[in-house]
Amino acid sequence: MQTLRINEIFYSLQGESRTVGLPTVFIRLTGCPLRCHYCDTEYAFYKGEEQSLDAILAQVNQYDTSYVTVTGGEPLAQKACLDLLSQLCDQDYQVSLETSGALDISGVDQRVSKVMDLKTPDSGESDKNLWDNLDYLNPHDQLKFVICSLEDYEWAKTMLDVYALTERCELLFSPIHGELSPQDLAEWILEDQLAVRFQLQLHKYLWNDEAGR
Repeated sequence: MQTLRINEIFYSLQGESRTVGLPTVFIRLTGCPLRCHYCDTEYAFYKGEEQSLDAILAQVNQYDTSYVTVTGGEPLAQKACLDLLSQLCDQDYQVSLETSGALDISGVDQRVSKVMDLKTPDSGESDKNLWDNLDYLNPHDQLKFVICSLEDYEWAKTMLDVYALTERCELLFSPIHGELSPQDLAEWILEDQLAVRFQLQLHKYLWNDEAGR
């Protein structure tokens, strides 16, 4: 019987990405190999309990929503995550995967919308970016940059050009909450006429910095 170590399963509004604001079931897996300085889910590094895939699906089915997000931590750190994603798709959920970009995404079910980070220098983990992952991004996927500073922004702009990212998928630029003025980032994007989506983390404003709800 396949199991996953689950930190929590909860129902909330999606706080970011293309489906922001939509009621969503979140499945948060335990564990992450990265330690970004701005991480807001450190409690998911270690805490969790083993659950069967059937038990996880039964909990998800309790909620009347079409949207499910598998997140972490880093969900791909557990191999059975790939089977969970496929089984969720088989049940006709619209499934998104939030992943750091440090682990191989090639095995992710093509029906899943991948929301993948490219870690910026100020994250402290940019050396962990697995650049080959860019080859597995599809038009329905999203690539996210968490911007901490002007230097991060300039780095992200360079990556857009070097890897022709606007041709691969939708791009998300998000200011780090409490460190970078959202207005500054918005003005930089407009000044440079970047083909990216500016986003704020809705849950940070609704629930006082709680990580998902």
